[in-house]
Amino acid sequence: MEKRLFTSECVTCGHPDKVADAISDAILDACIAQDPASRVACETMVTTDFCVICGEITTTAQVDYAQVARDTIRSIGYTHPEDGFCADTVEILCKLHTQSADIALGTNDAVGGAGDQGMMFGGACAQTPERMPLPVALARTLANNLTACVRSTPDLRPDGKTQVTVEFDEDNNVVGVDTVVVSVMHSRECPISRVRSLVREQVIAPSLAAYGFSVDKVSHIYINPTGQFIIGGPNGDTGLTGRKIIVDTYGGYFSHGGGAFSGKDPTKVDRSAAYMARYMAKNLVAAGLATQVQVQLAYAIGVAEPVSVRVDSFGTGRIPDEAMTELLRKHCDLTPGGIIRKLGLRRPIYADTASRGHFGIPGRPWEETDLAEKLRSALN
Repeated sequence: MEKRLFTSECVTCGHPDKVADAISDAILDACIAQDPASRVACETMVTTDFCVICGEITTTAQVDYAQVARDTIRSIGYTHPEDGFCADTVEILCKLHTQSADIALGTNDAVGGAGDQGMMFGGACAQTPERMPLPVALARTLANNLTACVRSTPDLRPDGKTQVTVEFDEDNNVVGVDTVVVSVMHSRECPISRVRSLVREQVIAPSLAAYGFSVDKVSHIYINPTGQFIIGGPNGDTGLTGRKIIVDTYGGYFSHGGGAFSGKDPTKVDRSAAYMARYMAKNLVAAGLATQVQVQLAYAIGVAEPVSVRVDSFGTGRIPDEAMTELLRKHCDLTPGGIIRKLGLRRPIYADTASRGHFGIPGRPWEETDLAEKLRSALN
C-alpha cells in the first residue's frame, strides 16, 4: 500500500524572513513596553547589509527604531562582517507614519471593533503532548535545537531550515518519521563533514528522541544536501515580514486565513484572533471532546463580535461540531477587547514568538488549557 506522507517545514530565527519578523516584533515590544495602547503595523525588509523599516505606528513611546533593529540583528547572531549582513555595519532606513484615522475609528476604545476584516484559524490534535501536528512539532523542535547548536558553535551561522516528513496510516495514526532535512549556514573554514556530524548528533538525534523516535529508524536524512552553505542570511536572500505564515502556524496541517502575525499589535485580529482560535482548539482537544479540531473565526472591520464561529472536528468529535461551537460562544469573549484581556496581549511578549514559534511553545497564554474542565462537562 502506498505510504501516506505529510511534510512540514520550519526555519531558524536567522532565516532572512524571520530576521524581518523579529525586527518588527521587537519594535512592537518596545512600543508596548512604554505604551500598552500602542497601535503598530510594522513591516521590515532586509537584504545585503541593508534594512528598511516601514509601516504605521501610533504611540506615546519614545523608541529608537534603528537601534532596536540593530540590537535584534546582533541578538540573532549576525556579527560577522564577512557574512554580508552584520549588526555593526548594516544600513537602516526608517519610513514610518501614524495609523490611518479611518482604521482607528473602528478600533478605538469606544467601539472596540476588529482592526480589519478576515478569517483566522486555530488547530490542535492529539499527536503530540503540546497538541500540535507531529510534522510541524518536529520541524519546530529541530529549528530551535539548531539555533541552540549555532549559538554554541562558532563555525555555524544563524540561517537554517528544517523539514520533516511523517508517515500516517489510513486512520491518520502516526507510523513513523520518513524523512528529515536540515540545512544550516556555516563559515568558509568549516568542512561540510563537520557540519553534518554536528547536526546529526546535536540537533536531529535529540529532537527525534524528544518524541520517541530514533535517528537510526528514519528512512532518509539530508543535511546540507547541496553541500556548502556559506552565502546565506539576508546576504543570500531578501527577507520580508510575514512571509513565513505557514511556518508560524501548523505547517500546512490546518488551514490558514492568510494574515501574518509579526509587527501587529493585538487590535489586529489577524494575530489576536488566531491566538484565540488556537486556545479554543487546544482546550477542546484537552477536554477530550475530539482528537483533532480546527476552529475558524471571521470578523468585519470595526465590528466587535465575530461574524462567524465554526468548529470542525474532522469526524473525531464525541459531541456534534455545532455543540462545540455553542460551548465556545458560551465560555469565550470573542471580541478583540475580550481576547486581549483573556490572553494578556498588551504586554511585550512578541519578539520571542518571532524567534521560537507562536504555537506549541510552553508559557504562551494561548497554550493554557484552563478552559478544558468547563468544556469537559459537556460530555455529561
